[in-house]
Amino acid sequence: MKKASLIALVLVAGLAVAAWAADVSGTWAMTTQGRQGEMTRDITIAQDGNKIKVTMPGMRGGDPITGEGKIEGNKIEWTVVRQTPQGEFSMTYKGTIDGDTMKGTSAVMDREMEWSAKKK
Repeated sequence: MKKASLIALVLVAGLAVAAWAADVSGTWAMTTQGRQGEMTRDITIAQDGNKIKVTMPGMRGGDPITGEGKIEGNKIEWTVVRQTPQGEFSMTYKGTIDGDTMKGTSAVMDREMEWSAKKK
């Protein structure tokens, strides 16, 4: 009986954590610092529980790119793969959510940049 109660408690706790994931679905104005200074662009996030799909503008006006990631509590993370003349590379975005704002860092190879976003 104790084992069944413990299993039920673990399942309920797991569902509560998934339900507690912040709602980030929608359009966000994301600001990054690049080599040419500050740049703001819109990103769109679709959310299903704690899983997310992020659509971002392509480089230099190219086709949009899509990445996948997750939310755990107020932590967010997603990865996109970009195609460049030098080949394919992955870029991982990690940050924290605070209501209608987010901030964090993105990493590609050995370079890290800060980003922030505000929900539209």
